[in-house]
Amino acid sequence: MEPFLSKLKSRRIILASNSPRRQELLKGLELDFVVNVNPIDESVPDDLPAEYAAAYLSKLKAESYPEPLAEEDILITSDTIVIQKGRILGKPTTEMEAFEMIKSLSGTTHTVMTAVTIKDLKKRVTIEDEAKVTLRFLEEDEIWHYIRNYKPFDKAGSYGIQEWIGFVGVSSIEGSYFTVMGFPQHLVYQHLKKW
Repeated sequence: MEPFLSKLKSRRIILASNSPRRQELLKGLELDFVVNVNPIDESVPDDLPAEYAAAYLSKLKAESYPEPLAEEDILITSDTIVIQKGRILGKPTTEMEAFEMIKSLSGTTHTVMTAVTIKDLKKRVTIEDEAKVTLRFLEEDEIWHYIRNYKPFDKAGSYGIQEWIGFVGVSSIEGSYFTVMGFPQHLVYQHLKKW
């Protein structure tokens, strides 16, 4: 391992996320880690402004982690939310809900916020990043094709930018593509370098 991350060789990095995308992106930093997930209730308080929701959930996941951390452990938790006109678009539970979400995003620009919390026995830091995503107008049969073939029920806003709908539908991104995917590697890397 090169010197810029060599001090992490003695640390045990725990990624508390089932997301294959986050796992893939953390692997991209050339770090060894284990995956250990603690499911939580991802409800957000009604009076919490939408732009604070990702950080709130990321911190909650870190604080709710059930196992005591050892001295060498570094815990990483994360959450991504999609915001349209001040409203949080969560993960859909039905095909119709997914259809309505994507239809509402079609032809508009929305915000994607991702927060990552890094924690050990001595400190905790939460990183936030935001990107603006513009989708071209999507025809209804395109939306249904995506939902029925890609089943985006584990994705905030009902879509994954790295899938078919991102290839054909995203006309522009202002900010990091990886933030939209759910893990702003550039920021995580900068913080882990200082850890």
